[in-house]
Amino acid sequence: MLRIAKFIFILFIITECIACSGPKKHSGTIRIRWAQDPETLDPLAMANIYADEGLNLLHTSLLAFDNPKGQLIPWLASKTPVVRYKDSLTLITYTLRDGATWDNGQPVQAHDVAFTLKAMNCPGLPNEGIKVRLDFIRDIQFDPHDSRRFTLVCKGKSPDYIRESGNFFILPEYALDKVGTLRPISLTYLQHSDTVTLARNPVLSAFVSRYQAADLAHHPDRLPGCGPYQLEQWQSGQFLRFRRKSNWWATQLRPFPIQLAAHPKAIEYRIIPNPGTSLLALREGTLDVYPLIPAKDFNSLRASASARQKLNFYTHPSYEIVTLGFNTKQPLLEDRLTRQALSHLLNIPGLIQATEYGLAERTVGLISKRSRPYYNDSLPLLSYDPAQTVVLLQKAGWLRQADGNWFRRTVNGAAQKLAFTINYRANDPLFEQIGLQFQNAAKAIGIAINLKPTESSLLSARLREGSYDVYIRTIAGNPFIFNFAPILHTASIGVLNYTRFGTANSDKLIEAISAEADQKRKVLLLRKFQLLLQQESPLVPLFFLPYRLVASNQIANLQPSGIKPGYEVKAIITQPAHNSQ
Repeated sequence: MLRIAKFIFILFIITECIACSGPKKHSGTIRIRWAQDPETLDPLAMANIYADEGLNLLHTSLLAFDNPKGQLIPWLASKTPVVRYKDSLTLITYTLRDGATWDNGQPVQAHDVAFTLKAMNCPGLPNEGIKVRLDFIRDIQFDPHDSRRFTLVCKGKSPDYIRESGNFFILPEYALDKVGTLRPISLTYLQHSDTVTLARNPVLSAFVSRYQAADLAHHPDRLPGCGPYQLEQWQSGQFLRFRRKSNWWATQLRPFPIQLAAHPKAIEYRIIPNPGTSLLALREGTLDVYPLIPAKDFNSLRASASARQKLNFYTHPSYEIVTLGFNTKQPLLEDRLTRQALSHLLNIPGLIQATEYGLAERTVGLISKRSRPYYNDSLPLLSYDPAQTVVLLQKAGWLRQADGNWFRRTVNGAAQKLAFTINYRANDPLFEQIGLQFQNAAKAIGIAINLKPTESSLLSARLREGSYDVYIRTIAGNPFIFNFAPILHTASIGVLNYTRFGTANSDKLIEAISAEADQKRKVLLLRKFQLLLQQESPLVPLFFLPYRLVASNQIANLQPSGIKPGYEVKAIITQPAHNSQ
């Protein structure tokens, strides 16, 4: 009896201890799902949004986006810039934060900014995208009395220049140009000399060789930024782990600027392409944050009482738009009538209902209705109309044969059959559903479409090379800047202009939009641009996604927003678990 009593007593104590222990304390490492590998962490390359998120931990820009306030704020800059106008120029003066240093203890100075701008314009580096985006910056002037103060000389007077001028990572001169060999070379020389002259410059050739030898795409530690984190480990296709620097310069600032906060001691991005596997990891507690979760999974979790005990749910309208793009250099798709015809096979209302439970925002172009008055509300929304597809195909010279297929003759007399392949990122249920709907609608009128889900890095390469017919992808935007040069200017073909679209008139219009200072004229230009996109149809804007985010209730302060990635990772804090009902 004594043995039985003792056993019961011990069992009681163990049970009480388990009951009192509560949820396991959070480790402090924030674990986030990524759908794909960033591919490169070279700060000059514009690979994808995952690379940008990782680079934001390693490097800093002059300005940053404040999620709660919805506005740009000083980051590496000590205050908002001073803006002056002189003739046709905009002069934007920044002062870097006192106390900002590189990892070796050297202060961040204006010469580092100049070095960065020159690297962005140096031939032979992966800088084509950012070079096009920031081509309005024509010179940098130093303050002779303050090594942290400088002025960017910008061509034109657009308000967008003020925002864009602070939106690039500042790089350390000492890491790749220790003796300052680029200092005598002006930004004007780099921007206006022909490629042959630049290629023959021994200083530039030596710098490019050093840059390429560093292999920054896979070894970002060789160009250490002044951001709060360093890359601790990267297993390609599996995970990236960042750890907060123990001696980061900003922690010494008093008073401490809240926008510089970097709370997580470690951040681990787990690359899980499959949504089902991601959902399982979230349920099991091996993920803390699941951004951009499919609507079906989001609603399923939120309906589960057990899931609500452990998870919090967030939604926010976004500026990320789902698009279907055409390779306008592909002979089948090079004429706009064919592209217009195929666009009418997309049942956009049905897709919104099926994939987003009816909550996405339709649009006539790449600008959101929330960005009034820039949104062109005089244009009609694209209709699902297979009969109109047939009419437009016939206008484009296509004839349906007795076997049901569509053919036409080229100017050289060669026969073309209307059949093509759609590429999209593998394991993405949204893209798959769009592809299936488009395929079925096309099949009903005799057009054969092959769906080809593709691994993300291979897809990126094919899009850059133009070795595809049609793609489905999203484009991340923002409500501040209307610069379409990176995705639709001919200078960006082979970089981010995947449709390979562009004419002298469209290039001129895109440049005019970026440079326009008068709001009324900018409204007219943007409305004209949306009309041009509908007429030329290099891509079809389907809808703006609602951002859905699910996170462990052991973390807080995610600061959900409509700007990619939809949260602010550096602001996240851990907290005791609580029920979320």
